[in-house]
Amino acid sequence: MSIQYSRLHLIIVPFLAFYSHLSAQKYSNEFLSIGVGARAQALGNAVVAGIEDVTAGVWNPAGLAAIGNDRGLQIGAMHSEWFGGVGKFDYLGLTIPLSSEGRRIGLSVIRFGIDNIPNTLTLYESDGTINYDNIREFSAADYAVLLSYAQPIKTKSGRLLIGGNVKVVHRRIGPFATSWGFGADLGAQLHKGKFKLGIMAKDLTTTFNAWSFNFTEEEKEVLALTNNEVPINDVEITNPRLIIGANYKIQAKSIGISPEIDFVFTTDGQRNTLISADPVSIDPAFGVEFDYNQFLYLRAGINQFQKEIDFDDNEILLSRPSIGIGLKISSLQVDYAFTDLGDERNTFSHVISLQLDLKPSKKKGSL
Repeated sequence: MSIQYSRLHLIIVPFLAFYSHLSAQKYSNEFLSIGVGARAQALGNAVVAGIEDVTAGVWNPAGLAAIGNDRGLQIGAMHSEWFGGVGKFDYLGLTIPLSSEGRRIGLSVIRFGIDNIPNTLTLYESDGTINYDNIREFSAADYAVLLSYAQPIKTKSGRLLIGGNVKVVHRRIGPFATSWGFGADLGAQLHKGKFKLGIMAKDLTTTFNAWSFNFTEEEKEVLALTNNEVPINDVEITNPRLIIGANYKIQAKSIGISPEIDFVFTTDGQRNTLISADPVSIDPAFGVEFDYNQFLYLRAGINQFQKEIDFDDNEILLSRPSIGIGLKISSLQVDYAFTDLGDERNTFSHVISLQLDLKPSKKKGSL
């Protein structure tokens, strides 16, 4: 077979980069760390202690127990675009109360995908000529479904809420690779006056993704001719992650202020974070929310601190700041966030989310 190897190599290698880290534990299932809801994104993802809405099913399922039964069915949805619109991140969640006061169940569905990726493995004919009609597009997408449960527990030290998730993760790279994974999370919140403490253990049992690959013989031959290994079936492991946060509510007449600080402890080896060590690294996050009569909300946050070397060989500290706004009208809340401000790579993102309470109708004769 006569093929222009060098040019074909340049086309295929970027696509194969998807496979280069499948067996690595670091950053496994990282799409679940992006987070859901424009409110949380605007607060720099510092919400593990103060979250009290449907998105708690992702952030800290214990927060679902803070939603009053009178708010009934709560539905949340979000859409955002990352990396200049290349990646699409979508979320849909709901939570309903059970018969016992404070007990709730929730369902969260997440998709993060890159669509319309050209498959160039069959770009060349056997005689070495290029045939653009052979190009087919595919998607690389990650999916997660989380089933949540939360309830309060009586305690003398304050109001204790606990919750947990069981989750199914499905990842697909076109017709070439698929994986299925399963895991569990456990969270808690302690409410005492104006102070809230939150803790979230993600992937507590470790989450695994069992990968399988499907290449035709022709595709395997192209990979071999371009010095690329054909991936084999493998298992990818997501190590546990611990998040601890504290939130404090300040109320001054019609103005409310809620600052929160979180610390994310990762256990998959040394990362480029503010506190970097092996095997545990710590990534702090801070957010503050201002509200006017719980009608208009202004938010700001900062997280993802990283050290980089500039052109003068000096070490600089980078971070991801964010801002946002929210508006609550009756049972509907609309939130907006703008993240990655000032990033010279221009990878900013606009995040929009909606939240709706479908309150149960009052029975006749009730007060």
